[in-house]
Amino acid sequence: MAEITPFPLVEISGSPRERGRMYGEKARERILLSAGLYTDQLHRLGFDDANIERLVTAFLPRVREWAPDLVTEMEGIAEGAGISLSAIVLINARTEVLQLARLEAGVGDDDPDGCTGAVLLPEATQEGTVIHGQNWDWRAECADSSIVLRILRDDGPDILTFTEAGGLARSGFNSAGITITANYLESERDYRDMGIPLPFIRRRALEAQHFALALRVVAITPKSGSNNMMLSTAEGFAVDLECAPDEVFPIYPENGMIVHANHWQSGVALSKLKETGLASVPDSLYRDQRVWKVLKEGGEKLGADDLKRAFFDDFGAPFCVCRAPLAKEGGNLSATVAMIICEPAKGYMDIAPLPALNRTFTRYELAMDEATLAKAAGATVDAVGKGKRWSASS
Repeated sequence: MAEITPFPLVEISGSPRERGRMYGEKARERILLSAGLYTDQLHRLGFDDANIERLVTAFLPRVREWAPDLVTEMEGIAEGAGISLSAIVLINARTEVLQLARLEAGVGDDDPDGCTGAVLLPEATQEGTVIHGQNWDWRAECADSSIVLRILRDDGPDILTFTEAGGLARSGFNSAGITITANYLESERDYRDMGIPLPFIRRRALEAQHFALALRVVAITPKSGSNNMMLSTAEGFAVDLECAPDEVFPIYPENGMIVHANHWQSGVALSKLKETGLASVPDSLYRDQRVWKVLKEGGEKLGADDLKRAFFDDFGAPFCVCRAPLAKEGGNLSATVAMIICEPAKGYMDIAPLPALNRTFTRYELAMDEATLAKAAGATVDAVGKGKRWSASS
């Protein structure tokens, strides 16, 4: 791994293909790293290039039918980066492709895409605004192959998202004040059918102008495997959706907060499906409770620093909320790759790469809709249009 440096900011605009080409050209080096990381992993599982192509391209027809514009954008990314379209699809469907490859190879998953996420609502925060963030636990090498992507759109809200280079979206928020983070979940319903890969769903949610429409995307889109997605709006509400491939189970705030790690919490969900992920992430059973505990110790009103403090928790190290790089049995180096804190009403996101080793945050900004800011402040607005507040800078 290279020296720990801030994630580069990549700004794109224009039509889907124009955005893609711009993305591919600006992030070429990191996109090649992303694609190589998962191609190498599939090679280690015994898959040659032809079989990797087979696994990856199986998702294309369904994605093209569901979101043709996102396929066009991926084609542009491939053109700009000088890489194949299947390599870009692999980056965006890597969770699903790797799981299907492991099933074919008959091996288990010793390195799931972990994470601990939380959202604080206005009634729990010092400034009466939403604070939403997560620790992303995955391959430590991704500290060198991830970026922050700012997407300026003519056909909907602008987007600021942290993602693996070549990815369409992961964690972030849009100029309408909608934020999304995600956590690994697993159940016995997984990988019976082919669904839409998760980054496409997160991207569509971030393209929504209204919170209800973002929730709809997550709730009704068929998935290949289980996943937890936490959505909030700067207007002051949040819902956590525990997603089986074919059903979702909502979890609502408690005392103005939601905290989620990598095990099912919904009693309704646990009465209908079987939890199968704890063999890989037993520490999930205390990570969420540790975050709750640290947040409660922060007092009745919390700030972004309190959420950061909770996410830095090292109880149970090395299997803790903030994980230092750890070699896994399969040869992968696992870690908390990034700590991401979003404050959409202020138009910014703070991110620290490899936070167990580095506590330096970089701030990334997005110009927010004036109407969104007014609603977040509890005001009413009569203005029509998309008036911007902050200039787009990092």
